Amino acid sequence: MLSLVCPRCGATHEISGRKAGEVFNCSCGSPLVTPEPARRSWGRRWVLVLGALALPCLLVGGGGVLLYLKRMRELEKSADTAFRAEAEAGSAAGTEARVNVIALCDAVQMYRSESGVFLAAGPTPREVPKGGQPVPFPEDEAFKKLGFTPGTAVRFQYQVVVQENPVGEPEVTCYARGDQDGDGQNSVYSVTLDANGMTSPVEVEREDE
Repeated sequence: MLSLVCPRCGATHEISGRKAGEVFNCSCGSPLVTPEPARRSWGRRWVLVLGALALPCLLVGGGGVLLYLKRMRELEKSADTAFRAEAEAGSAAGTEARVNVIALCDAVQMYRSESGVFLAAGPTPREVPKGGQPVPFPEDEAFKKLGFTPGTAVRFQYQVVVQENPVGEPEVTCYARGDQDGDGQNSVYSVTLDANGMTSPVEVEREDE
């Protein structure tokens, strides 16, 4: 008979009929997890955390509980740091794309107010930046005329596309494209600008790519 001892109150629970990984509550309210088989893959962070949740079921006595709590704090701190770093990196890239694509459409509208025409530009850089790594933003005559200066290095490719809408009026779409995780799938941020100078909210496709 397989049994499990609650580290909180010391109660013993039979687990012979329970599936590995099944969560149930002790009579004291403490959550317990049926142990997984000994052979496990620890390659992914979420599996590591789930494995850690099973530790209290395997440790008996005050010393075991203290060891479990210490290990849990280490795991939580490590996971939180990794999650926070990923979130901050994604947020910074998304902010760059949103700010610049709005600024680009504003520049297009200002140029049109002065010259009477919408000006197409890009795509620049020629290749979409990959892996979230900044690349030089090359000098481009059209972007220079628009006064669009995103900086010396960017993590997105920028473009202005001018075309006619179904009623024959010009319509502009400003794009920012990036491949943050380097898998070949691009995140696309876009803003449209109509003949009346009205801009749409930023639309985003595959933001996590």
